Amino acid sequence: MKCPFCGHEESQVVETRLSDDNTSIRRRRQCGACEKRFTTYERAEVSMPAVVKSDGRRVDYQRQKLRDSINLALRKRPVKTQDVDDAVARIELHLIGLGGREVESRRIGEAVMHELQRLDKVAFIRYGSVYRSVGDLDAFKHLIEQAGNEQAGK
Repeated sequence: MKCPFCGHEESQVVETRLSDDNTSIRRRRQCGACEKRFTTYERAEVSMPAVVKSDGRRVDYQRQKLRDSINLALRKRPVKTQDVDDAVARIELHLIGLGGREVESRRIGEAVMHELQRLDKVAFIRYGSVYRSVGDLDAFKHLIEQAGNEQAGK
């Protein structure tokens, strides 16, 4: 594995762990030249379904786009990076589990809503207000009530 700091071609695995959801392996490595440590992740490569947008366009699935939208909703919220990684992994497992070659963007949005509801209620409301195009105060109140009702149901 090439060192991201100095570019040296050899590194040593110092520690190996399974992720919390058992979908990837986290490895801590140390460069043989500069001795700096870095983390790598190993996960099974699977073919993700194409995303069908609301206007009918088909685009390739992009993990980073999913992560960015979740991180935007979680901006300045006390949620660990590992929890975000686990949420992204659960969404991807859900999408793969659907078994199709295509998935509607609406289904991805609903999966994000579900995960944000588990992670952080404020992020759930932030994301939901944009995703569901909340246009008036009553719709916004309904979204807040939905976040509160799910918390009480846990």
